[in-house]
Amino acid sequence: MDGMEYIDREIDAAILRHLKRGKSILLLGPRQTGKTTLLKKYEADIYISFARIKSRQRYEIDPSLLTGEVESLYEKKGKSVFVIIDEIQKVPEIMDAAQDLIDRKIAQFILTGSSARKLRRAGNINLLPGRVVSLRLDPFIQSEYPFKDLKKVILYGSLPSIVLQENDDDKEIDIESYVETYLEEEVRLEALVRNVGKFSRFLEYAGIESGKIVSFRSLSQIIGVSHTTIASYYEILKDCLIAERVEPYFKSKTRKKLTKSAKYLIFDLGVRRVCARESVSGSENYFGPLFEQFVGLELIRFARLSQKRSRIYFWRDPDGPEVDWLIDRQGELIPIEVKWSETPKKQYAKHLITFLSEYPESKKGFVICRTPTPVKLAPNITAVNWTTIPELV
Repeated sequence: MDGMEYIDREIDAAILRHLKRGKSILLLGPRQTGKTTLLKKYEADIYISFARIKSRQRYEIDPSLLTGEVESLYEKKGKSVFVIIDEIQKVPEIMDAAQDLIDRKIAQFILTGSSARKLRRAGNINLLPGRVVSLRLDPFIQSEYPFKDLKKVILYGSLPSIVLQENDDDKEIDIESYVETYLEEEVRLEALVRNVGKFSRFLEYAGIESGKIVSFRSLSQIIGVSHTTIASYYEILKDCLIAERVEPYFKSKTRKKLTKSAKYLIFDLGVRRVCARESVSGSENYFGPLFEQFVGLELIRFARLSQKRSRIYFWRDPDGPEVDWLIDRQGELIPIEVKWSETPKKQYAKHLITFLSEYPESKKGFVICRTPTPVKLAPNITAVNWTTIPELV
């Protein structure tokens, strides 16, 4: 995105609000979601990027250098020093110095990272709870960069560098490069795997199984590793912010068999497709399940930004009905069905009607589809266009 006009991100407002409150910020996000570009709008007293080898080596040798630099500038300014550190997971030891400086109230930080795993390994992921606010920067959502061609978003994803690339062939090359250089190399290093071939095969199946209820034992038989290893691989993807774990909603007074296994969504649909080794030439039937994943990802991202503290689940009875997505808005349950259709039908509301009848805290449900106008399908159930997702969360 270098050289391009800055595109406002929804998270900007939250960052400014928390900085004004005197909080420091830990901004996590997958690679190439625009963290470094976002930081350019903030004027720091000290800016450090550990993506630069010389800078990284300097602080690796002596992390206490940061303390001396901040103390010197604090004495000169006579007030708190504003420090930005990009890619902090590359030198996690520096968080001890940052914690001390925040504790003494002589510095305020924005720290960015693309791996919660490395920070947790250093033992400091919960850096001064109450003083450091943890935020997440995701790929573009529709309110940041309107998706004019939904099929292209489903095929190529919404990473800023990919969305802003005009040529489809170049998009494909860049996504393949992302998977090869980041997932295949860096995530492998996180995995500490002995058999890199097994892990590569796991990445392929993680793409194929994205959005489905995962059976670790089934995958272990296909890939040839233990089910506990499969579980650890998924934890690696989650910690590296490559996969979203979506929990099932299984509270019920009447149903005893509600699914309790989680789903995993690869964070970007373009990355998911390349991991799964799928081409861009899909039939209309191809887009249905992926549209469901698109809606799920959008719901998760808008929920993160919402001050209503919404959470996203799914609901499934293996012997009966299921709801694609469920918004829990501080106790108010909003069931969501997803259909790749421009002409919603009353039958789409069937499972939503069941859910509303069983959960009195649920007052309304929605079918998210491609209808150009809202359509009432049943009492308290409306079919709406996917562009209304922000209003639901």
